[in-house]
Amino acid sequence: MDDKIIPMLTDYLPLIYTATLMTLGLAVCALLLGLLLSVGFVVLETHKWRVIRQPTAVLVALLRGLPEILVVFLIYFGTPEVLEWITGQYVELSPFGCGVVALSLIFAAYASQSLRGAIQAIPVGQWESGSALGLSRGYTFVHIVMPQVWRHALPGLSNQWLVLLKDTALVSLIGVYDLMRQTEIINTRTHEPFTWYGLAALIYLAVTLISQVMIRKLELRFTRFERGGK
Repeated sequence: MDDKIIPMLTDYLPLIYTATLMTLGLAVCALLLGLLLSVGFVVLETHKWRVIRQPTAVLVALLRGLPEILVVFLIYFGTPEVLEWITGQYVELSPFGCGVVALSLIFAAYASQSLRGAIQAIPVGQWESGSALGLSRGYTFVHIVMPQVWRHALPGLSNQWLVLLKDTALVSLIGVYDLMRQTEIINTRTHEPFTWYGLAALIYLAVTLISQVMIRKLELRFTRFERGGK
């Protein structure tokens, strides 16, 4: 190993560590908000009123059809202009917050389709049982149907989570000091692209593999729960 490699690792590894935490925080926040938004999209897309159902379907189709980086730019650069047009004052938004919102919208647009398919996989008898017990449709959906939906939707949602992890690299273009942006900055200083981009690739791969192990454990737990095990 070159003598200058060890000093570089000592100087820049703490920055890589901090950037990795930033990337994970960005992904987790986008996941949590995206799950809430995806449930909202499903509820609105399946609403009995067309005036609510149609605009939601159009919004989801737009989010699925636009390039992810364009959604990030629209949220980061477009939202301040809209707020300025409404309030008459320029509002500076956090790149991290805009990144979370943009990634959560992208995640929700795809995850809502997985949830919708999972809801359709639930037997109609579940709804009828809730109605026979005098439960409202909303209560039946939240307390009876949704706990079963997550098991059916988990494969699709897990794939979207892995895509979300990789999409976090897009927010480096709006100034978030995530793993990708920090790697670019370090490479500019050291001119060692193979070392630092290779390290970033290994970190992304490690996070992906750990996620896959955790997802597999969740799938096994859902399977045991369905069979009546603990």
